[in-house]
Amino acid sequence: MSAPSPHRPPRTRTAVLLAVLAAVAAGLGTLVLVRADAGLTARQVTVGGVPMTEVRAGPPTPGVRRPGVVIAHGFAGSAQLMRPIADTVARRGAVALLFDFAGHGANPARLPGAGSNTSAATLAADLDAAVNYLRSRPDVDADGIVLVGHSMGAGAVTRYAAAHPEIARTVAISLPDAGELPPGRPAELLLIVGGAEFPGFRRAAEDAARRGAGVGRQPPVVVPGVEHISVLFAGRTHQEIAAWLPGGDGTAPPQPTARLAGVALLVFAFGIGVVPLAALLLPRRTTGRRPTDPPSGREPDVPAQTDSPAPPGTPALSGDRVPFGGLLLLFASAVLVAGVGAAVAAVLPTARLPLAVGGYVAGFLLVTGVLLVAGQRWLPGWFGVSQPPPGTPVSAGRRATARTAVATLALTGYAVLAVALPIHLGLTSALPVGARWWLLPLVAGACLLFLLGVELVAAGRTGRHLLVVAVTVVVLTASTLVGLAPGFVVLVVPLFALLLGWQAAWATVLRRYAGPRWLPAVLGAALVGWPIATTLPLS
Repeated sequence: MSAPSPHRPPRTRTAVLLAVLAAVAAGLGTLVLVRADAGLTARQVTVGGVPMTEVRAGPPTPGVRRPGVVIAHGFAGSAQLMRPIADTVARRGAVALLFDFAGHGANPARLPGAGSNTSAATLAADLDAAVNYLRSRPDVDADGIVLVGHSMGAGAVTRYAAAHPEIARTVAISLPDAGELPPGRPAELLLIVGGAEFPGFRRAAEDAARRGAGVGRQPPVVVPGVEHISVLFAGRTHQEIAAWLPGGDGTAPPQPTARLAGVALLVFAFGIGVVPLAALLLPRRTTGRRPTDPPSGREPDVPAQTDSPAPPGTPALSGDRVPFGGLLLLFASAVLVAGVGAAVAAVLPTARLPLAVGGYVAGFLLVTGVLLVAGQRWLPGWFGVSQPPPGTPVSAGRRATARTAVATLALTGYAVLAVALPIHLGLTSALPVGARWWLLPLVAGACLLFLLGVELVAAGRTGRHLLVVAVTVVVLTASTLVGLAPGFVVLVVPLFALLLGWQAAWATVLRRYAGPRWLPAVLGAALVGWPIATTLPLS
């Protein structure tokens, strides 16, 4: 008996089972996120245009003053990313205050000149607004204010504490630079750095420690096995911060990964949920069956309309095994195309979009997509694919129909929800504000064109798809080493690669149904474009 065709959709029983599993995972994820808030109260306020979130364990107690902790996020972060730290300090008896810097999260203001003096002044103004608000709370000890910052936020809080000696203590996680700190200031500084971070962060922490050696400053705490982002969710990081609080009276152990566990369950639920949703919305594929595959017992035995045979020597079509030489040719072509995209993106107008880093990435994807589409159209041999001969019949299942239009809208909405909801609940703000509303379609359009090009040259093969995506990620990373792309791209490449991998998995599912060829690219534009447009800073 022959093996089932990889193009055959799952049976109804399998789809129902996956739907039930998705519902269970979504319910468990929601429960985990609700339990993460147990015993805590959060209050949203906006002061001077700066969105803030006040987190405490229980309501204010009359006559009792607690330490206050202002928590500052890093570049491309937001208050949501730092929420686990707020939970930890709140359960230790402090009042935590999260806020969004200009250009980040729910703050629609732009951050001018990232990394410049103008940027530093804006960060200082936002931080000052947060400190003054927390100091004004009736149950907060005005003399017990602690500042906690990560990366860009670490630089902001150390500079602020150095200029304001009334700050009780400061925590700098992944400090990017200690060059502006005067010797011995801030006096009470805890330095934390991940053991797997880039060496520059370790050097910055050691430099800051040397500058304050005369006032008994502690040496940097190196948290093993974590890098620039995961250091925020390490148990050692939370334990050190909790122990550094002045006068904390709580004993609850930190739970830094509680929210991440809930988010992981939601991502899993959305990931497998696309299978039964596609089975419900899209018609079964009745064409494209290999000649050796028997008809399915659940599919009508309809003769498939096939393309005319290709001339001898024509590269293999999607249903055939691609020779190793064809993969090498595809690899070389993808490297060339992505390399040109990386070079041209640096001078495109998209590089001047008010979206830090995202403008370059959008330009890179735009140019690479144009070249992939053009190459597949006019130079198909370069990518190991061929065009059907003129007059080739087209299967009726591939025509745009009302059912396809409804399915496209429903699946696209599902894709937006699948990527935006988990990110917003457990990682960083994923809701568009301000200029993000008009940047979103531009970025999504660039992603759409790139993924359409990938879909065309992949010719329906997941392996080819992953090869082109992997080359794109590597070239984008390399572009930072030669100065074409902003240096911060290196830190977001892992998340970018995960999004592209997730899109490749969705594309594999959608190819099993009689949907249009561009449908995986449309959904992928939402999966990849939405996070880029809503999480990278407005500049």
